[in-house]
Amino acid sequence: MRALQLMLIVVTTAALMGCPKKPQTLPDSSSTPTDSGANTSGTSGSDISSSALSAEQREIEQLRQLGMVILFDYDRADIRPEYVNVVAAHAKFLNGNANRKVRLEGHSDERGSREYNIGLGERRAQAVRRALMLQGVTEAQITTVSYGEERPAVQGSDEAAYSKNRRVELGYGR
Repeated sequence: MRALQLMLIVVTTAALMGCPKKPQTLPDSSSTPTDSGANTSGTSGSDISSSALSAEQREIEQLRQLGMVILFDYDRADIRPEYVNVVAAHAKFLNGNANRKVRLEGHSDERGSREYNIGLGERRAQAVRRALMLQGVTEAQITTVSYGEERPAVQGSDEAAYSKNRRVELGYGR
């Protein structure tokens, strides 16, 4: 009986260690100074000036207002002209905050096979990655993942839903 309990503990521990961590998102504009993560020099959050923190918080809020999602046309992976400024704003933020990392999550609508949609989501994420890197963002600041059709933003099988599901979402972490 004791051997069975020990084996159960070992298996559970191994399973939990293999679970991926949830990506961090941008802090809310109402976050405390130590939550904002503006600490880049190894000092405590109380050593950083409040003006620097409020500037980063303002930038984050501007990015949210501008958009954290880039939409794509059907079966396409090129960035539409109306999103060029969105990508440029994110690049400017990342260039000014070298400690920030962005996760690009590629998505597609439900049309097409699973394999095709995973590939399409990856091509979309890579298109945004290339655009950011062309504007000076380092490779170390960017990770990409494709969910294909698996995580729709909107449920439905019409063009209104499809158009919102063809996207790359930008999520920030440290």
